[in-house]
Amino acid sequence: MKNYIVKRLTQTLVIATLFSSAVFAAETNVATLRGQALDQQDKPATIARVINKDVKQARNYPMQPPVIPHKIRNYEINLNSNKCMSCHNRTRTEESQAPMVSVTHYMDRDGNFLAEISPRRYFCNQCHAPQTDAKTLVENDFVDMHSLMKAKHATKN
Repeated sequence: MKNYIVKRLTQTLVIATLFSSAVFAAETNVATLRGQALDQQDKPATIARVINKDVKQARNYPMQPPVIPHKIRNYEINLNSNKCMSCHNRTRTEESQAPMVSVTHYMDRDGNFLAEISPRRYFCNQCHAPQTDAKTLVENDFVDMHSLMKAKHATKN
């Protein structure tokens, strides 16, 4: 009896696998950014250059982390070292002229202020990212919060 059940389950799995493979193979209109067949190798795009202007960029929505306006290619950010803090630490900002990290980065999860940056905020590139001159892959009709509020206010008047 046990062998019969195992045999039937195996047959069912094989049939289901073959059927689903046939369905996926028949689908030819899958949306992709690749632009060609999977078995063809395209010339890779050039690596986008990091925007290195050291100019603050506008934020598009409330609570958006600021973007990094410079290269961070060889920056070490690990348990022993954080290159970002050599300029952005509150004790170094006068010398470096870099903006100080937010006071929230010096708070623990209970809202207590710490002498050093909080361990949960230590790895900067978890939230902050450098910007590149990369070509847009998909159309984007994003409208920032300020523009939305301005349009809403204009329609009321």
